[in-house]
Amino acid sequence: MLEDLAPFAVYVRFTVTLMAVLDPFLAVPVFLTLTAGRAEATRTALARGVAIMVFAVLATSALLGDTILTTIGASLAAFRVGGGLVLLLMALSMLNAQAGGVRQSPDEAEEVEQGELSGIVPLAIPLLAGPGSISTTIIHAEAGGTAHLVALLVCILIVSFFTWVVLRAAGLIVARLGTTGLNIATRLLGLLLAALAVQTMAEGLRSLFPGLA
Repeated sequence: MLEDLAPFAVYVRFTVTLMAVLDPFLAVPVFLTLTAGRAEATRTALARGVAIMVFAVLATSALLGDTILTTIGASLAAFRVGGGLVLLLMALSMLNAQAGGVRQSPDEAEEVEQGELSGIVPLAIPLLAGPGSISTTIIHAEAGGTAHLVALLVCILIVSFFTWVVLRAAGLIVARLGTTGLNIATRLLGLLLAALAVQTMAEGLRSLFPGLA
């Protein structure tokens, strides 16, 4: 479980998991669709706004994780199982190079194509900072005190910064990698996320049913 890992390994695992869950490469085509025909300054502002919103949502989730679990009356073990299942569903969609229903419904995708959304929605919420990343953050935030939360916030900041870098370089990334390259990156992250999802569910099930250990 998380508490059995060395402190550094906990934060590396959280950062890697969050990076895989967010998968900024999956957001690149949506970003380019939303910013098509817009000035460079607008693209820059949107990328910055999305990164800031992602950090704000996930930081709030980390800080209020205990309150959220208490409010819904769920144990951390149960939340790990549920959160792991959400991550697994996302991973399966990523292995098919698709956003999947957990991130974005067909109706939401249609709104993007028709240009009915501003950009922060759906890029920051729910495509990036959605159920998977929020549940991942809450699960990891429950493991420690103030120092642990500060470390998690630093990890979230790193992932948010990486997201900003990817969105700012969206045009260059598509030019260099193309659709196939982006799909390969998404599939690799999906494979990694699938393994992390199973591990998360296993940890929750071990806590719920000690006999399984």
